[in-house]
Amino acid sequence: MRVPVAPFGRTGHDSSRVVFGGAALSQVSVEQAAMVLEVLDDHGINHLDTAASYGDSELRIAPWLAGRRADFFLATKTDQRRGSEARAQLEVSLTRLGVDGVDLIQLHNLVEEDEWQAAFAPGGAVEALAAAREEGLARFIGVTGHGLRIAAMHRRSLERFPFDSVLLPYSWVLLQDPAYRADVEDLLGTCAERGVAVQTIKSAARRRWRSDGEDQPSWYEPIDEPDALARSVRWVLSHEQLFVSSSSDTAVLRAMLEASASTEPPPTDAELAGDVARLGIEPLFDGDRLERI
Repeated sequence: MRVPVAPFGRTGHDSSRVVFGGAALSQVSVEQAAMVLEVLDDHGINHLDTAASYGDSELRIAPWLAGRRADFFLATKTDQRRGSEARAQLEVSLTRLGVDGVDLIQLHNLVEEDEWQAAFAPGGAVEALAAAREEGLARFIGVTGHGLRIAAMHRRSLERFPFDSVLLPYSWVLLQDPAYRADVEDLLGTCAERGVAVQTIKSAARRRWRSDGEDQPSWYEPIDEPDALARSVRWVLSHEQLFVSSSSDTAVLRAMLEASASTEPPPTDAELAGDVARLGIEPLFDGDRLERI
């Protein structure tokens, strides 16, 4: 089953509606990475999203890209806010990925006020990434973030700079928060008007680990019950504007890809509420303590 594709905002690229989340490769061996990446080929995934801060992810993707760079929309991220440091991190990412340029460079988790001000200041990361785009090191520029404040912050960022994409948490349980839902709806309206691509994360999240989770592949527990996982993915993708980033837990990767190719109708609120009650699904973010992940 191949994942359907859709226009990725105004970029001109038709991306698979499930974007591969490269955080899944942060701590895996070369052999493990090869098995994961083979699953992507099986399902027609053509959009890869990684980051300089994702451990060995860029290094694991590099040999798989060799000789087939044109087959993929390649995105990475920088978490630096000063321009010189953001530029240096982008250059390191290009070296690690073995490429001359990426399709999308993203400002990673831009939510805190002091970091936002630094990124947009003269000599900041936004200015540096715009210059890198002019030099051909990146074709497009995006912004990402976690937490319940990020939708409103993305709208603010879009007023300052014409970002090509945004990324934010989006799941049925998260959108039961009225304030977050209102901010997300406002953001989606802005993105639709401007042709900004919208990537979503944490659609497959069940809750934070109730143990310390030190030996776990992800900082959150995924939904691993097949029907509930499929419903969570299909619910997000029933919104034609949205793309889903795959979980950093590769155990659910194949199931997420298969769910995205399903022709079943979107799940109902009653079905999703039943999954929440039965599996103990909880929001990952609380507006305060959990915002900075």
